Amino acid sequence: CRLVLCFGPLTTKRTLNYWSVSREGLVREFVAQNNTSQIKHVIQILSQEFALSQHPHSRKGGLIGLAACSIALGKDSGLYLKELIEPVLTCFNDADSRLRYYACEALYNIVKVARGSVLPHFNVLFDGLSKLAADPDPNVKSGSELLDRLLKDIVTESNQFDLVGFIPLLRERIYSNNQYARQFIISWILVLESVPDINLLDYLPEILDGLFQILGDNSKEIRKMCEVALGEFLKEIKKNPSSVKFAEMANILVIHCQAADDLIQLTAMCWMREFIQLAGRVMLPYSSGILTAVLPCLSYDDRKKSILEVANVCNQSLMKLVIPEDDEMDEAKQSMTLLAEPTPEESVSNPEAASSGEPRGSSLNQPLSFPCSSERIQVTLNLDGIVQVLDCHLHDTSIGMMTRIAVLKWLYHLYIKTPRKMFRHTDSLFPILLRTLSDESDEVILKDLEVLAEIASSPAGQTEGHGPSDGSDARPSPVELHVPARASQLSSSGTKGLECSPSTPTMNSYFYKFMINLLKRFSSERKLLETRGAFIIRQLCLLLNAENIFHSMADILLREEDLKFASTMVHTLNTILLTSSELFQLRNQLKDLKTPESRNLFCCLYRSWCHNPVTTVSLCFLTQNYKHAYDLIQKFGDLEVTVDFLTEVDKLVQLIECPIFTYLRLQLLDVKNNPYLIKALYGLLMLLPQSSAFQLLSHRLQCVPNPELMQTTLLVGRFAQRWSCLLGTGTLAGLGGSVCPPDIG
Repeated sequence: CRLVLCFGPLTTKRTLNYWSVSREGLVREFVAQNNTSQIKHVIQILSQEFALSQHPHSRKGGLIGLAACSIALGKDSGLYLKELIEPVLTCFNDADSRLRYYACEALYNIVKVARGSVLPHFNVLFDGLSKLAADPDPNVKSGSELLDRLLKDIVTESNQFDLVGFIPLLRERIYSNNQYARQFIISWILVLESVPDINLLDYLPEILDGLFQILGDNSKEIRKMCEVALGEFLKEIKKNPSSVKFAEMANILVIHCQAADDLIQLTAMCWMREFIQLAGRVMLPYSSGILTAVLPCLSYDDRKKSILEVANVCNQSLMKLVIPEDDEMDEAKQSMTLLAEPTPEESVSNPEAASSGEPRGSSLNQPLSFPCSSERIQVTLNLDGIVQVLDCHLHDTSIGMMTRIAVLKWLYHLYIKTPRKMFRHTDSLFPILLRTLSDESDEVILKDLEVLAEIASSPAGQTEGHGPSDGSDARPSPVELHVPARASQLSSSGTKGLECSPSTPTMNSYFYKFMINLLKRFSSERKLLETRGAFIIRQLCLLLNAENIFHSMADILLREEDLKFASTMVHTLNTILLTSSELFQLRNQLKDLKTPESRNLFCCLYRSWCHNPVTTVSLCFLTQNYKHAYDLIQKFGDLEVTVDFLTEVDKLVQLIECPIFTYLRLQLLDVKNNPYLIKALYGLLMLLPQSSAFQLLSHRLQCVPNPELMQTTLLVGRFAQRWSCLLGTGTLAGLGGSVCPPDIG
């Protein structure tokens, strides 16, 4: 050893090679003599005095010497691996690329001899190789690839690999931004995944986030490798869903479902779809985060059609997980005994962190296990978080139409499945639902009306404490409507309060509040009333009870201070009443006034319809109160006849010619029993200027039979009938018996 040390810096390559061979022979002698102390002494000198020397030639000699020692030790090299490997790994960081290459070569020889014995030192070897994978020198990189392949072969054929000890290092290295280091990491993940004895799926939550980040690499080759790795994991998840820690990976997927990179977003969305379908209600605590990621994707165009389709499946699958039992979960929570540990609060720790964009923290290390047959885990629907996300999306004016429709579908679904819990949020949701009625899309308005109709008709809305606040309407703004007093609060004089009460067994306390606020909306947004007012009211008549709607609106309008708006609103309601096919039954009910309910409705409508004179006349025509219609028209002479007034009269004439008033036109034939109908129509004719409506009504009245002519025709008919009876040969005689009228002598 002293002789070798004397060479020092003057050592040449030939000398080193000669010395290496001689040193190998010397170590073989020590091995044969089982002289471990001398072996350790030689390795120590090669390490400290040569491999870690300040002179590059000495370091080269030391690396070659350590490799030679390993070869000489053979199967016994495993006893000295730590002393052999550590100085070689130190040289991986050498500034000289040739030294780094020699270090790769030396370590390759050491590992090749030791084989499975190096596995206890795998982490330090992997750490060194991960750095060399990004080495700028091609020779060093080539040498590291040879060593890498050798290590993979050893790991593949061994069953002693310490996966638990390796995962922390893998989790750290997977966040490298270097392309070569990423490629190195992915290649190792693929190898470990392919080994049957290594269950990498158990540790997938530790590396999943890093895999998705690598999926966004600029290199197509690396992206493809990462796709393959993720695909293999997903196949394994489908095969063994009971062993998958779905809950620990839910927030990771939520974050990457919102990625700007299309490939990352599509892949994460596909994973989310499988998770929801495989894990089922285990994913419910993460619903708000999932919706935050999924809902915006529903408005994507054809350029992102694949993401749109997968997001739609995710949305539908998640919606199906909400069941009526979720509405009763709070009440049953205290009495239920859980067999599974940890507690639900611990198991579902911080499930909504991803919805705010926060990175996955330590809370996710407490898994919510996939429920097996032997355990029962209570999964609580985080309704507050879901409603908050839905409300946020409704307030966001930049979101697309399909997203708004999906949000409204969710609200409707929640009101159907969990009505009691949802009514706790109704007061906060009500304003935005009303504002959504101004949306540009008819489809959005239809869904919005469905939600509002469900709120107004659900029995859960009748619960005490959930009704509309009396104080909210106590002091209306200039555009607000007065809240009419309930029947019990109105003056006892007369039947006014009873007749105008809109209460009904099919409606709840929110129905009247809805009607009040809807009219407020129409009052403040006249354009909405003009463009969508009829559409909204007609749809509500389909979704709710039409009689209740007209009854309540008439009741509210009766106390409206803005008389111009009241007149406009009454005119709109009257047009809907007379023309909409949805109100056929209500028109028939008003036409006959046979029941106390129909008469009560007519009285309520009449008082509000008086805001508009022409609509009042049309209501009288509808209910066949012709004498009163005639009396009203007589009073029109005292009114100021404006262009708007004449326009409404013109429209009424047009309505009389519609199929709705067929019965009225037929009654014109019975002049004797309907004189006031004819007088009322003539009164309208006298109000009109010489216009098309005047000509139309004039032509109609010309068709009314002359009473004198009708009387002459009747006399002729009776004479012919008498003559037939006397002769016994007329058509009436063939009927048998006495067919002559009783007044025939």
